[in-house]
Amino acid sequence: MSATAFAVRPASARQLAGTGVLLRFALRRDRVMIPLWVGVNALMVLSMPSTLKGLYATPAERADLIGQMAGSSSLRAMVGPVLGDSLGALTAWRAGVYAGALAAVAGLLVVVRHTRDEEESGRQEMVASGMVGRRASLTAALLAAAVANGVLALLVTAGLAGQGAAGAAAFGLGIAGVGMVFATTAAIVAQLTESARLARGLTAAVLGAAFVLRAAGDSATDDGSSPLTWASPLGWLTNLRAFAGERWWVLGLFAGAALVQGAVAYALAGRRDLGMSFLPSRPGPATGRLDGAGALAWRLQRGGVLGWSIGFLLAGLVYGGMADGAAELVGDNEGAREIFRRMGGQSGLTDAFLAAMAGMLGLVAALYIVASVLRLHGEETSGRAEPVLAGAVGRLRWAAGHLVVAFGGSVLLMLLAGAGLALGHGERAGAVLGACLVQVPAVWVIGGVAVLLYGLVPGAATAAWGVAGAVLLIGWVGPALDVPQAVLDLSPFGHLPKLPGGGMAWAPVLVLTALAVTLVAAGLAGLRRRDMTA
Repeated sequence: MSATAFAVRPASARQLAGTGVLLRFALRRDRVMIPLWVGVNALMVLSMPSTLKGLYATPAERADLIGQMAGSSSLRAMVGPVLGDSLGALTAWRAGVYAGALAAVAGLLVVVRHTRDEEESGRQEMVASGMVGRRASLTAALLAAAVANGVLALLVTAGLAGQGAAGAAAFGLGIAGVGMVFATTAAIVAQLTESARLARGLTAAVLGAAFVLRAAGDSATDDGSSPLTWASPLGWLTNLRAFAGERWWVLGLFAGAALVQGAVAYALAGRRDLGMSFLPSRPGPATGRLDGAGALAWRLQRGGVLGWSIGFLLAGLVYGGMADGAAELVGDNEGAREIFRRMGGQSGLTDAFLAAMAGMLGLVAALYIVASVLRLHGEETSGRAEPVLAGAVGRLRWAAGHLVVAFGGSVLLMLLAGAGLALGHGERAGAVLGACLVQVPAVWVIGGVAVLLYGLVPGAATAAWGVAGAVLLIGWVGPALDVPQAVLDLSPFGHLPKLPGGGMAWAPVLVLTALAVTLVAAGLAGLRRRDMTA
């Protein structure tokens, strides 16, 4: 398009000029991340009917489940109320909250990456110097999120159609709706904040608040009717009542929220300069207070460590409080007992449940360590590492500061998770704490893979998310699908002793620790020898 043609186009068209090109570029950049998030989410949802059919095969077992959930406020807080006894309704109950949360995380990551991340790195300024409209980048980011959520909705609808076409469509659209609500929330926050890290953190905090509101509402009522449940988009997904007498009008809440928030984001984007924000960072002190690369790394990552720490402590408290209730809920259901045994060992059911929850928290800690390690990649590609390394700071010293936060932070998270589990359960604090700490070597292995990729092939560093996602999928879905032990052993978590209740095996713990050290050393050796991309 010539500059003359661009100039004579209507103002509304000029605002969006170049959107198609930017959308194709965004989808190309996210050709790994979007399919990974969508695939993991879809597989989690679509694996549920066969799993639940094995667990609750008879009407009597399903009626017993509904009765147990009605009497357990802590379990409703975690997964929501059961609104029907069909396999579709049970799938919506068991997977709905977490599928919606995963869609929300994917949406916020995509939007922030293609808006505030681009501005912070300086790439958006170069793009804007061409014939690109003022709102083209924001539009392309939202369309990329819409593509991801649309594909997810299609997969869920097609995969669950056998349980009821109407319920499958409602459930798929509801999950996509949650994703788009938080994608547009991220679009607003990206206009307000000056850093991508803060934009992601604040949007994640909004998602956390939505989860808490829904949990509080569902713990108070057994039918999703609490005002607190209605105050949360995750609660709207429950009240959509997929496979249980669909309330199609609830989809209007998703559409309305996304449209209103999108309009606010567009209005804000038109009223600020490129690279600026409505909530600028406060000026720092006149004299520096940071003493070395390690202090700088801690200053950059302390907010993330604090947020993850609070989340792990609260999760531990909730899971610990559920331990005895979970044993009562499972009762004589041999299928459910077997899943807990595959996840948590062959000890008593309460011990198996605690071991399974410790393992799940370890899997989530693997996401933390990948995010923390890849902060090195972000500092390098944004150009912020260059002035640090231009001084009397070597690459290894610079990297070591971030790795101490990443690997030490994972230990802190598991300590807090263990403390929360012990407080929530109220018994055997030492054994529960040990069950959480034994997850650390496996978490470190995933962190070591991230260091290795960053050090040797920085262009493929984000593939560490794929490794973490695959491990999460194996640990989360594998036991429920009764996959072969050889598949479970592909994850480092599959080799850990099942504590509490099982015997402590030091050999796999030591081997995994040595493997993590080897991976980190290889990654740092590669970082020391390669060219820096900044």
